[in-house]
Amino acid sequence: MAKLDILTYPDPRLHKVATPVAVVDDRIRQLVADMAETMYEAPGIGLAATQVDVHERVIVIDVSESRDGLMVFINPEIVWASDNRKVWEEGCLSVPEVYDRVERPDRVKVRALNERGETWEIDADDLLAVCIQHEIDHLDGKVFVEYLSPLKVNRIKSKLQKRVRSRM
Repeated sequence: MAKLDILTYPDPRLHKVATPVAVVDDRIRQLVADMAETMYEAPGIGLAATQVDVHERVIVIDVSESRDGLMVFINPEIVWASDNRKVWEEGCLSVPEVYDRVERPDRVKVRALNERGETWEIDADDLLAVCIQHEIDHLDGKVFVEYLSPLKVNRIKSKLQKRVRSRM
């Protein structure tokens, strides 16, 4: 396994729309393993392939306290979303040290493939529902800060660009 580099907002590659995975093969299984290792080491609770500059529809998530509940979503699609909405404070490995409140449906039903290429579905609520929606947004080229006001987005961009320049 290999730890992958995570793209940082406002990197334009975070806005690429991921393409569906045609075949779940050893290459995809290796990507899943590498993404899981990267997510756990970061540490985070979810990671989309887009965040590691692979523009295919693959997500790994683990919202368990014990960090042993890895879920793999290949070609995920939300097949149902609740009309009820809830506000959660979100953060992102691609937007380090930035947290803000985002409103999303409080429950979703998701269909995806697992790492063996088998179709599975899950009814998710609470943190898992938020995480799934957040990661699917990444696959669609959207970063959570884009739900915020333009003023906040510009402040976040400036802050992260300054951080990058100070490391050079």
